[in-house]
Amino acid sequence: MIAYSEVSAFTRTPGQGNRAGVVLDASALSEAEMRELAAFLGAPETVFVTRMSAAHTGRSTVRVRYFTPTQEVEFCGHATLALGLMLAQSRLWRGEALELETLAGRVPLQLISEAGVPHQVWMRQQRHEVRPVPTSLRAELAEALGIDARMIHRGLPMAAASTGLWSVFVPLVDPVILDALEPDLDRIALLSGALDVGSIYAYAPMGVNRFAARDFAPALGIPEDPVTGSAGGALMALLAQGGCLPVRAGRACGVIYQGHALGTPGEVEVEVEMRGETVIAVHVGGCAVLEREGVWKREGS
Repeated sequence: MIAYSEVSAFTRTPGQGNRAGVVLDASALSEAEMRELAAFLGAPETVFVTRMSAAHTGRSTVRVRYFTPTQEVEFCGHATLALGLMLAQSRLWRGEALELETLAGRVPLQLISEAGVPHQVWMRQQRHEVRPVPTSLRAELAEALGIDARMIHRGLPMAAASTGLWSVFVPLVDPVILDALEPDLDRIALLSGALDVGSIYAYAPMGVNRFAARDFAPALGIPEDPVTGSAGGALMALLAQGGCLPVRAGRACGVIYQGHALGTPGEVEVEVEMRGETVIAVHVGGCAVLEREGVWKREGS
């Protein structure tokens, strides 16, 4: 019997934000069993802890793997947030230095508590990377999202970017257009494959450093991801690098609102460290809340 938790990430309200499966002890599970359990839970991603260790330096290390209902992915922001909450609530993490070992690299976590109660988890994401997207694809991306190319914002960056998982970021002129998108998921899956990314992430400005977003990832088995921490970090870094966010004392901060179109609103907080025009670190944080717990019966047990 394998214990699991289902956690709502980037929200304080169960059933909102983005749901993640969390398995704190997957050391005895095979890869095939992880895939089976992830499919059973049906959350956009499930995170599995395959090893925990405490170093003599006082820094704990947790090795993890992430699975969508159909495949393994290198990194997932909202599942990382959910894992941090469950480690804290299970008293396996009391706020000391903690690093996750992921397929994308090492991800340090920070725990914020209020009156001794775990409140927020922050993660330092992987190195920010950017690839250009040909402007000739502007019309094709617009059609895949179900809009006219004139609805794409010309003053904000359209590019592929990653802080652990690649997405193509498509800026729209208004959040109303974002809410009304009728995406062609088959075309989005084909474009994602052609551009070697996990998703097509549409976003629109709501203020100086506030953005609304929707993330379509049919290539990963996720028609629409409710709230996406990895892409949120990559977007804010892309905007900061492009001079589209105010930078004060070497830091640019912002919030992304996602999930409203699915009835599961959530908020992704991002802080980008800058040195001149260069992104040197991306931090993503938010709240999370436990939805339910259960056990999964392994075949033959």
